[in-house]
Amino acid sequence: MDSTKEALEIGQDQVVTVSADSVAIIDFDGVEVTDAKRYTIEWDAAAAQKGGYDSFMAKEIHEQAGAVADTLRGRLENGSLQLDEMDIDPSVLRSIDKIVVVACGTAANAGAVAKYAIEHWCRIPTEVELAHEFRYRDPVVTEKTLVVAISQSGETMDTLMAVRHAREQGAKVIALCNTRGSTIPREADAALYLHVGPEIAVASTKAYLGQIAACYLLGLFLAQTRGNLYPDEIAALMGDLEQIPDQIQQVLDSSAQVEQLARDMKDTTSVLFLGRHVGYPTAMEGALKLKEIAYIHAEGFAAGELKHGPIALVEEGQPVFVIVPSPNGRHSLHSKVVSNIQEVRARGARTLVIAEEGDDAVLPYADEVIRVPATRTLFAALLTVIPLQIFSCELATAKGLDVDQPRNLAKSVTVE
Repeated sequence: MDSTKEALEIGQDQVVTVSADSVAIIDFDGVEVTDAKRYTIEWDAAAAQKGGYDSFMAKEIHEQAGAVADTLRGRLENGSLQLDEMDIDPSVLRSIDKIVVVACGTAANAGAVAKYAIEHWCRIPTEVELAHEFRYRDPVVTEKTLVVAISQSGETMDTLMAVRHAREQGAKVIALCNTRGSTIPREADAALYLHVGPEIAVASTKAYLGQIAACYLLGLFLAQTRGNLYPDEIAALMGDLEQIPDQIQQVLDSSAQVEQLARDMKDTTSVLFLGRHVGYPTAMEGALKLKEIAYIHAEGFAAGELKHGPIALVEEGQPVFVIVPSPNGRHSLHSKVVSNIQEVRARGARTLVIAEEGDDAVLPYADEVIRVPATRTLFAALLTVIPLQIFSCELATAKGLDVDQPRNLAKSVTVE
C-alpha cells in the first residue's frame, strides 16, 4: 500500500506476468487478456495497523462512525440515489416480485435487518436464507427474483455457490461487499461496495454496520426505482440516515459504562439476548459476538418467543440483554418489550437494558440501562448493536483471550 494504489481484477484460470514496467495477463489457452478491470484502492497502510488500540477489534469498533459515513457518502446526487455498479436495467428491477438475501454468520444478521427495511419501503416479499442451505433445498427462484448476496470478503464459498445457483435459474444478483476485485461482486449482475476500509479482526464489527447501511441504501434505491416512495420521502430518510454517524460516535464516547460492566462479568458462563423488530437480529448478532470471541454460551431470541420455550432458561442471576424499541411511532412494540423485561426480571434475571434516551418506562425493571440516541425504528439497528460489540470485546479481553484471532475461526471462509 506504500507503493501503489492501482489494482487489476484477475479472472479464474488467468496468468499474470509482472515486470518492472508492464503487466501482462493471459487466459488458460494462452490468449492475451486486454479487458481486465482496473480500480483504485482507497485506504492506506495505516488502516491495517492497530493505531494505539489493544486489538484490531477494539479499533474497528471505534472506527464505525467513519465507516458508516463512508458507506453513505456520495450516494445522493441531485436528489437521486446512485449506487456503485448498478448494472441492472430499471425495468428489470421494477418487475421483481421477490427478493432473497443470501449470507452467512454476521452478514446473515445484516440481511435480517434488510428484510424489515426492504419490505417496509418497497412492499416486496423478502426472504433471508443462509447461503449454505439455499441451493440444497431446491429454492423457488425465477427471472423475477432478485438475489442479494452479502459478504465482507466477497470470497465466502457458500455465498458464491448460492450466487452461481441463482444466476443459473435466471435471477439477477446484487452483491454487497467490502472488497474490490473479489469474486462475488465480479460474478454478480451489480455490486454495492461498503467502503469501510480493511477489517482485520475475525469477528466483524464495522463491516456489519456497513452492510446494514448498504442494505438501507439498496432498499431506498429500489423504492426510488419502483416508485414506492416519493423523492421527498427518500430525501427525509437519507437525511436521518446521514445523522447516524454522529449518533454512533455518541454511543462510542459513552462506552465506559459497558466496558466496566463487561469486566465485572468476566466470569459469566451464559448470557441471553432479547429483541423485537430490528432488535431481533441485533440480539442474534450480540449473542454471536460473545460466542465468537469469549467462548461462552449465548443465545439471541425474538422477545415474543420467550413464553414459547426460552423463558425456561431464566434462573436467578441469569444476565439478559434486552434491546428496547423506541416508544415513539404508530406501531411501537415498546410496551410489549417492557413486559418481556418484567417477565424475566420476575424470574430472577439480571436485566441489562438498551433503550433510547428519555425512555424512562424501563427504569423500574432494569438492573442496568444503557442509552443510545433516539432515531427511526429501522435505523436503531445501527446504534443498539454497538454496546453489545463493546461488551463482547471487553469481556473477552478481561478473560485474557485473543479477540482478533478466536479459536477455530477464519476471517474469510473459502470452503463449503
